[in-house]
Amino acid sequence: MSNATNLIPNKHPDSCPALVLNADFRPLSYYPLSLWSWQDAIKAVFLDRVNIVSSYDRAVHSPSFEIKLPSVVSLKNYVKPPQWPAFTRFNLFLRDKFSCQYCGEMSDLTFDHLLPRSKGGQTTWENVVTACSKCNLKKANHLYHVANMKPIQWPYKPNVHELHKNGRLFPPNYLHESWMDYLYWDSELEA
Repeated sequence: MSNATNLIPNKHPDSCPALVLNADFRPLSYYPLSLWSWQDAIKAVFLDRVNIVSSYDRAVHSPSFEIKLPSVVSLKNYVKPPQWPAFTRFNLFLRDKFSCQYCGEMSDLTFDHLLPRSKGGQTTWENVVTACSKCNLKKANHLYHVANMKPIQWPYKPNVHELHKNGRLFPPNYLHESWMDYLYWDSELEA
């Protein structure tokens, strides 16, 4: 078990999440990153559901027991990841790499129906794209070709692997050093 050393020993436990790996040592999810609170990680250790792979320098204790907070845990039983992600606003933005599919803007995002709902369009992967508010208002309830607004990328139903790949382009604000060997392990190694 390796120990991470970049945390202050008296740091509050709430700022010590644990990266959760599947039994094959891949994160359960890249985006959002699969993290558990320290309480959930400790509970899973005591229920014998995970192995501690790495720990923080911070420990918690009871009157009779002390344990270092896990920074990385791996599940003892493999969980088969779903092939298809749920259709959510977040996953839509992730598919479209957080950019408007009409102009490329990356702020003030919403979504747009290519075939407007007022004309029978459905809210599905194949009919909805990420759009900035300005483009959404400009297109309004017109068909994309009538509004002369062809999307940069045609909408499609992504698989989980594609969303994980896109998620790696947007790393979280905080990555503990003990996590680095388990994130992006399938990327090309530097020579």
